[in-house]
Amino acid sequence: MATLVCFHAHPDDEAIATGGAMAKASAAGHRVVLVIATRGEHGEIVPGVLAEGEQLGIRRVKESYESAAILGAGRVEFLGYIDSGMMGEPENDAPGSFWSADVEHAAERLATILREERADVLTIYDDNGGYGHPDHIQVHRVGLRAAEIAGVPRVFEATINRDHVLRGIQARLALAPGDEERELREQLEELEETPDFGVPEGRITHAVDVTGVVDLKRRAMRAHASQIPEESFFLTMDDATFAVAFGTEWFIASGATRRDGEAPGEDLLVGIED
Repeated sequence: MATLVCFHAHPDDEAIATGGAMAKASAAGHRVVLVIATRGEHGEIVPGVLAEGEQLGIRRVKESYESAAILGAGRVEFLGYIDSGMMGEPENDAPGSFWSADVEHAAERLATILREERADVLTIYDDNGGYGHPDHIQVHRVGLRAAEIAGVPRVFEATINRDHVLRGIQARLALAPGDEERELREQLEELEETPDFGVPEGRITHAVDVTGVVDLKRRAMRAHASQIPEESFFLTMDDATFAVAFGTEWFIASGATRRDGEAPGEDLLVGIED
């Protein structure tokens, strides 16, 4: 069977971006490995979740192991960098931040794991990190170089299908009552004002159907209670709506394009020999 290594910036990113692909691969008997660059020390804390004196980074490590167990990952590793915060914040340039890390050095650390695991497939993020987060962009840079060093044959860049998000908002808008309609119109305006959020559908080479394991994806999200509250849209959607919104995970095969009219690929691991 194949070995899939998923490289992420912070705890909870794995559940949101590749949780379905991880669970699906594990269910099919493949080995799944999760590597996280930071402990997410600068995430926004859900009020009342942390115990007195509990450090966010330590809590998020625990949540990562819980999520990984749900998704079927056989190994979890942290590279030990510090969360860089959002783009433009002072944390970007703090000593030890992932954003300020030397790409070659960080790539060697990741490549060590890739070699140990004899990774067949590595997932990272697209070149803008999905939405411009510095640590996500750094995952792209470090991941590409690590795959080159370790000789990983397939690299897929997890991304956001901007057109799918737009269609989802527009579909809900057509049926929404007054208060919800105003909220959806605000979301639509915000999306139109952030052209670097996600990528056009035409750039996407692979659309992985994860509806069969979407319940595990949501359970993995719920494991990250310090970041994803019960009242968040991730957890309050009904099952059918959640499956539509998160039942497909989107990837760009690194260095590849999809021709006009060509259907996207459906499997990151297809054709890999034992």
